[in-house]
Amino acid sequence: MPPTLATLDPIQLISTTQAVADEARRGLTSTPKTLVPWLFYDEAGTQLFEQITGLPEYYLTRTERDLFTTHADEIFRTVGADLTIAELGAGTAAKTGILLRALARIQSDVLYQPIDISPTALEEAREQLEHIPGLTVHPQTANYVTESVRIERPSHTRILALYIGSSIGNFVPAEASDILIRLRSELQPGDALLLGTDLAPSLSHTGPAKSVAALLAAYNDSQGVTAAFNRNILTRLNRDLGADFRPERFLHRALWNSTHSRMEMHLESLSAQTVHIPANSAGEALTLRFTAGESIHTENSYKFTPARIADLLTTACFTPIRSFNDSQSLFAVTLASAV
Repeated sequence: MPPTLATLDPIQLISTTQAVADEARRGLTSTPKTLVPWLFYDEAGTQLFEQITGLPEYYLTRTERDLFTTHADEIFRTVGADLTIAELGAGTAAKTGILLRALARIQSDVLYQPIDISPTALEEAREQLEHIPGLTVHPQTANYVTESVRIERPSHTRILALYIGSSIGNFVPAEASDILIRLRSELQPGDALLLGTDLAPSLSHTGPAKSVAALLAAYNDSQGVTAAFNRNILTRLNRDLGADFRPERFLHRALWNSTHSRMEMHLESLSAQTVHIPANSAGEALTLRFTAGESIHTENSYKFTPARIADLLTTACFTPIRSFNDSQSLFAVTLASAV
């Protein structure tokens, strides 16, 4: 089984704490203050995100799952068999199971390599998938944004890399390109990529267009789960670094930035306050002062046009082959070949 957070060895714990400390100090001493999204995904954050994906307002997961259910067989007819599957940011792989079951129907042995920062999520993924006939799961705990990853290539197979869930949208354009370029360096010509992207508002000409209101609801649900997910990043800093954030003193804000075509999440300070991060093996003591209304920018979620998807893939030496869209143009799953 992959290690849980409680069973990480001392070297892994030190490395994780150092990475958290480095990112917290870099982001919280910048202007404006920021925190990187991978800090969301401790054990509690992973569980909260799984709740988010089932919320009625959060159309992204539901729509992508429907696309896989409808088009999985067509995807594998297009890309062919004799594949091993590697997935960046796999999480619990709930949607990926649809693709793996489809591949297992045409291929007797399937190697699946989920890569994620959360060992808890990888453990759950393996438990959910182990009953698929012929499937072998080799999980890898890694931060694919900051660390090198290994992709196994059994003989006589090609790799289909998955980067789904619109995770690519969490990165500014240059970072998104770098991630795909590094992924491409692990692949060979003829390998393939399946990329999931959330589409920009008002693209549909044949059905109801996506509205900004739908986006705002997806990132600020009525049950407050997304707000809890956002504030949990402060709880993690308290636990991992000994900081004294009071999460209840920060307001969850979700904003649409039309200039950059992205949703943004912020934690807005409700009053003037001071937060301390004590000195430890990961760094020197830090005192942070917030004014009332000052925010920490915690996440971007870029929304794509078809042209932007094509440009992103081409820059990373992939050629788009097919795009699968829902009837309302909410979401796109694009199959591309490594060149």
